Amino acid sequence: MATIVLGVTGSIAAYKACELVRLLVKEEHDVHVIMTPCSQKFVTPLTFQTLSRNPVAVTMFDDPEEWVPGHISLADKADLFVIAPCTANVLAKLAHGLADDLLTATALATRAPLLIAPAMNTGMWENPATQQNSATLITRGVRFVDAGTGDLACGITGKGRMAEPQQIKEVICKLVNK
Repeated sequence: MATIVLGVTGSIAAYKACELVRLLVKEEHDVHVIMTPCSQKFVTPLTFQTLSRNPVAVTMFDDPEEWVPGHISLADKADLFVIAPCTANVLAKLAHGLADDLLTATALATRAPLLIAPAMNTGMWENPATQQNSATLITRGVRFVDAGTGDLACGITGKGRMAEPQQIKEVICKLVNK
């Protein structure tokens, strides 16, 4: 059993993260969810709390459950840090070392391997800035579950869909069972 910290960002694909949590808990992993403020427009913390059976972290200033600040506690606890879905905004923050919310601060503080499952519009995914940010993170050892191609929330068909939860779970299980 591994401890997995799952970051959920503000994408319509946040609903898929619910299924990912369910699959990981079924595999007996200890899942702790961090939600960005924008992600809460799509799914509530209560949903993830119910599925993960753990409290959900949402802001830098939540009351810590222990004396250690929440982002440090979660950073240290993680065997694997996963961000699914990961928006272009959070991808850029990670590439540039920005830590202005609980998710990015925890990602910056962790020593656990980082796995990203991007989710965004095709134009955003193909933008040279996004591609450069992804390449920068890859050179730092960050792993990616490649974005899929298909129908997107914006009404077009193209690359940018978050990978399916089952596919992400399989990658996670390979990484934590090495």
